[in-house]
Amino acid sequence: MDLTTWPLVGPLVQLGAAGLHHLIDLLEPLAGGAAATLAVVLITLIVRALLIPLDVRIVRAEGARRRLAPHMAELRTRWKRKPDELQRRTLQLYRDAGVSPVAGMGTMLAQAPIVSLLYLVLASPAIAGEVNPLRAEHVLGVGFGDALGAAVLGGAVGAFVLSAVVVLALVIAGLLLRRATRMLQHGMPAPELPAAALPMLGVLPFVAIIPALLVPFGAAIYLAISSLWSAIERPVLRRKLWSEGEWRPTLA
Repeated sequence: MDLTTWPLVGPLVQLGAAGLHHLIDLLEPLAGGAAATLAVVLITLIVRALLIPLDVRIVRAEGARRRLAPHMAELRTRWKRKPDELQRRTLQLYRDAGVSPVAGMGTMLAQAPIVSLLYLVLASPAIAGEVNPLRAEHVLGVGFGDALGAAVLGGAVGAFVLSAVVVLALVIAGLLLRRATRMLQHGMPAPELPAAALPMLGVLPFVAIIPALLVPFGAAIYLAISSLWSAIERPVLRRKLWSEGEWRPTLA
């Protein structure tokens, strides 16, 4: 089944492929064989820059939810045996404060179409019945449309280097994110979670490593750069947008 021939998806994939290929051609005199990689890096930075206003709104909402946390703890204590009433009062609390309880998902949801389109552009052997020229792009012997995990299993030496770079970037982003999360939780009421879910909280910041090894290499670049951007941007925005009392720079 060739999704690139579908009425709605096909034109988007064709447009995305043509735009990416044109950008690579523009960068080739400057970057040579690294033009394809640089093109995806630039696209990632442009997308994330355009999403800064949304990130600002998310961080403001995050601060508001943090201020509401003590009230949430009171509600959970008072209405623990009445889940329906707890849910109603929780939604009312957020509504009165003008805060969305799911605001933190905004950036992820906004990027989902971009990542999906990039995946289709790079993973499709053919686009509209013609050979996909982007799959001919190579970095250290690894096809731009090839998954790093498969390339490593195939014994490609360059794949080990590229995988190490991508995984290292995601590990750094995960460590920064986990530290920021611990700082946010410091001094706050502990979330009520099932005991089995608690160990997952420490692993959650690193889950992007798995898809990064399974998607086309070009999409893995996007995931790595975007994850680093988020890990660096969020603490900066919190320092700028929250009051001094809300931001706790140390883990006392």
